[in-house]
Amino acid sequence: MSVAIAYFLIYVVWGSTYFFIGLCLRDLPPFVLGAVRFLVAGSLLLAVCWLRGERLFKTKLILKSAVSGVILLFVDQAVIMFAQRFVNSSLVAIIASSTAVWIMLLDVPMWRRNFKSLTTVLGVIFGVVGVGLLYVEQLLDDVQTGAHAEYGVLLLIGGCVSWACGTLYSKYRSSAEEDSSGLAGAAWQMVAAGVVFAVCACTTGGFAEVNVASVSTVTWFSLAYLIIFGSLMAYTAYVWLLKVRPATEVATHAYVNPVVAVALGAGIGGEEVTAVQLAGLAVILLSVMSVNRRTK
Repeated sequence: MSVAIAYFLIYVVWGSTYFFIGLCLRDLPPFVLGAVRFLVAGSLLLAVCWLRGERLFKTKLILKSAVSGVILLFVDQAVIMFAQRFVNSSLVAIIASSTAVWIMLLDVPMWRRNFKSLTTVLGVIFGVVGVGLLYVEQLLDDVQTGAHAEYGVLLLIGGCVSWACGTLYSKYRSSAEEDSSGLAGAAWQMVAAGVVFAVCACTTGGFAEVNVASVSTVTWFSLAYLIIFGSLMAYTAYVWLLKVRPATEVATHAYVNPVVAVALGAGIGGEEVTAVQLAGLAVILLSVMSVNRRTK
């Protein structure tokens, strides 16, 4: 896979999934959405790996991938679901962008390389600032009107740390001998997350809430988009990039995804884009260019 194509997938396609997740949640409870999305995507990817002749049922591969999948996919998505009970999605985007900072701080083997470059450090910091500018108007309203917003903030910070830990675990603990392509590992990660989502959906009555006949065509289309483009393509690209590029560089997707969300909101949802938001977009793009240039 080309590095440029992989970055397009995690920057643009992954950023667009927030829009389609919102459409799906109109008809599907969160845990049900997570279970269906990741179980179907993981199963399809396992089938692809089997057709490629890969050995899938290796205990070490499955166990390591399951740990990564639960930490990366389940914890992160579940945290976002619960956090949105207390904070607006704009604040979610701001805090989620700090993932790149957590990865830089926790990536101990790369400290010497990351922190010797002032440009890289400043690029990561300004990326967070750029996302803040992107949502500054909404953020001020959220802080003034939000009830118990601190609970959501703490949950989100925990989710960012979890994603950073899962990213680094996937990068350093997945051996090339066990999964040279990265596809089988990504497949088992999605299956593991889907199983945990399914258990949660069963225990909370999520499946009982779904009336399949009433699920709209838009929801089915959005679910298919999340499975094919969000999981099968973008997530596998993310896992592969972690094998070939520095984790700090790959983490810059956290800055670009909100840019795509704003573009979709303005282009499809008819939302207004302000001068402050445009300034935020410019800061984000400059910070990403800075980090990518210094980590090559």
